[in-house]
Amino acid sequence: MSEKTRPLALLAAGGTGGHLFPAISLRAELKKRGYDVAIVTDKRAGQYAGDLPADELHAIDAATLSAGNPVRAVSSMWKLSRGVLQSRKLLRQLGADICVGFGGYPTVPPLLAARMARVPALVHEQNAVLGRANRLLVKAGAALATGFPDPKGAASAKRLAFTGNPVRESVIDAGKTAYEPAGEEDSFRLLVFGGSQGARALSSLVPEAVALLPRALRARLQIVQQCRPEDLDTVRLLYGRLDVSAELASFFQDLPAKIGASHLVISRAGASTVSELAVIGRPAILIPFPHAIDQDQAENARLLADVGGGWMMEEGSLTAEGLASRLKELIAHPDELAAAAAAAKKAGRPDAAERLAEQVDELVSLTRGHRQ
Repeated sequence: MSEKTRPLALLAAGGTGGHLFPAISLRAELKKRGYDVAIVTDKRAGQYAGDLPADELHAIDAATLSAGNPVRAVSSMWKLSRGVLQSRKLLRQLGADICVGFGGYPTVPPLLAARMARVPALVHEQNAVLGRANRLLVKAGAALATGFPDPKGAASAKRLAFTGNPVRESVIDAGKTAYEPAGEEDSFRLLVFGGSQGARALSSLVPEAVALLPRALRARLQIVQQCRPEDLDTVRLLYGRLDVSAELASFFQDLPAKIGASHLVISRAGASTVSELAVIGRPAILIPFPHAIDQDQAENARLLADVGGGWMMEEGSLTAEGLASRLKELIAHPDELAAAAAAAKKAGRPDAAERLAEQVDELVSLTRGHRQ
């Protein structure tokens, strides 16, 4: 243990919003508790890092764990080994008291280095199925905190705690506004997004479904939709032909506020998305990404659907006609949407960052006790 008066937590996360947002939420909570914090991530993190100070951000070598191609496997192992050495140096330089990982390949070297250096290691799994990186780290002895109860793949964890998924302060703020159903003559606000990377399938499926709705219903729609940059012009043209009000962008900085303003959400089912929908308390049609190796999004969506907070529709069997029929039915029954919003809200864990920070406190205190 270093002789610092303030403990330091090193947080490691992949560069997508789904990995980085929970890390940023934990950072804020740890700062309140008197910690210094540093973050290891990758170059993709720029648009999600927000106002994080540059001196808190670090980069180390990492690579996906590849087993299929021998050349790639050797290259991956070389980068992983180099990243572990870089991480051990960083741990010493910072005097880190704990290392917390949030999934994605950039978490592997820092967490393995922490285990080697006898620094407490904790991984947080956002999904209902442990990802490959987290499975490896749990087998290496890292403690495990989870976003959902009893995730698949957690049996090997020696220390396990269900904390929920930390969400940003803007999500907490959006959740303070109660859900208000749309009346029969009111505008109906539909939000469509596919996670931090967008979803090409939704860019074609949703406009096709909207085109099948009755003209009077289309006139009520106010659509806010996230699209990949290359899809923006096409989607804008489609809605323009339908004379439907639509706000389109490749990324929304104020997405939590837009969730809070919506009557219905159509989205992928990443862990952060499902957790934010629950904390804010908004009904959703969840269309899981069908090509995920572990089918984690399907499990995430199923958990929210099982408590009545939304409806899962599988992309492989979903047609524009099927989606249009579901939309027409839900818009015609605002009481059903309100019930789903209430069920989602009940399942939310707005205190997840505090619960996760408590796990950090316990591990740091245990290690200090052992070293005194």
